[in-house]
Amino acid sequence: MDAFFASVELLRYPQLRDLPVVIGGSRFTPQQEQALVQRWGRLDRVPLHAFARLGGYVGRGVITTATYAARQFGVGSAMGLMKAARLCPQAILLPIDFARYRAYSRRFKEVILSMAPVMEDRGVDEVYIDFTHAPGGQEAGGRVLAQRLQEAIFAATGLTCSIGVAPNKLLAKMASEFHKPRGIAIVWPQDVQEKIWPLPCRKINGIGPKANAKLQQLGITTIGQLAACPVHLLVQHFGKATGWWLHQAAQGLDDRPVQTHSEPVSMSRETTFARDLHAVHDKAELGATFTWLCERVADDLQRQGYGGRTVGIKLRFSDFRSVTREMTVDYALQDAVTIRRLAGLCLRRAPLQQRIRLLGVRVGSLQPWEQAETPCAQAAQLQQMDSESTKKSGVTLDLFQSFSETSGL
Repeated sequence: MDAFFASVELLRYPQLRDLPVVIGGSRFTPQQEQALVQRWGRLDRVPLHAFARLGGYVGRGVITTATYAARQFGVGSAMGLMKAARLCPQAILLPIDFARYRAYSRRFKEVILSMAPVMEDRGVDEVYIDFTHAPGGQEAGGRVLAQRLQEAIFAATGLTCSIGVAPNKLLAKMASEFHKPRGIAIVWPQDVQEKIWPLPCRKINGIGPKANAKLQQLGITTIGQLAACPVHLLVQHFGKATGWWLHQAAQGLDDRPVQTHSEPVSMSRETTFARDLHAVHDKAELGATFTWLCERVADDLQRQGYGGRTVGIKLRFSDFRSVTREMTVDYALQDAVTIRRLAGLCLRRAPLQQRIRLLGVRVGSLQPWEQAETPCAQAAQLQQMDSESTKKSGVTLDLFQSFSETSGL
């Protein structure tokens, strides 16, 4: 989908179309919408001067997405809002409304499934589709079905999307970025040398910043140069599995099927604080946030019908160093009380002397809840783990107790 979150917001505020708009920083509340309606009558009548500007933002939030008009100023997803404010202070800043984005996500995927039922869900705004046996999927190299999908999605949602059609998922992913917004790109196997090899290596989905930096140290900056690199050299620097995958990807080869269903391996929630917090002096705020994160993870598990046996926490400190701690139990869980208790035990094993910038909670080792076993020994195991953690935690235990006393669970 094209600038998905921002595009959904423009349906609510059409007067912002073609303007630089950034989504991030805070979460949308129904009360905000009610206040605007009470003052201006309708959301599409809210004047431009009534919207917050990015230049006035102070905090540590990051951009979730931005309109294409904002991206022309160098503003993009995952960028800190303070940095973006220096690049484009006149941009309009809107809060994040995940419930609305999920609703539109379901709508556009329902359209796709009605026309091409072999679909792999890759998140809120992206899917892979197998055109092989879908009506029109083989006409004009897939362009006919791609155009029909674009038209149907726009008719149902008012949103645009870009589609890449190729022999495999690797090439299709790259092609989908060629002509944004509202573009269609077709890549045939014989097009790899002309259309793919001149691109930077980072365009291959799966090559991150660290791998890209290592490739640059080897003098490899383009996919074509990666394709020309002897495979034994890649294996030497990246290991057998990754080295071979890099070699295959650079040739445009990918045999992964479109998977219509896959089980999640974990669910997590995290938040970055507006200021660094101290485990003792800011115990009320930390405790409340810790509980809130556990509740959100529990809600996600229950809503999607999963339980997990591994609970973990993530801390990022003021010096940007991160630590994680986790523990695995013999039973599946999905309730906030138990997640909070086990996450607290993990926290007792973490160093809490530095101020905390980010806090996260994760539940892994997931399985469908109807298949999960929740034995009566759960309480006994929790009591034993509490006792063992108390003996081992020492000074950290005192910090944790300060941290958790305000928990409402």
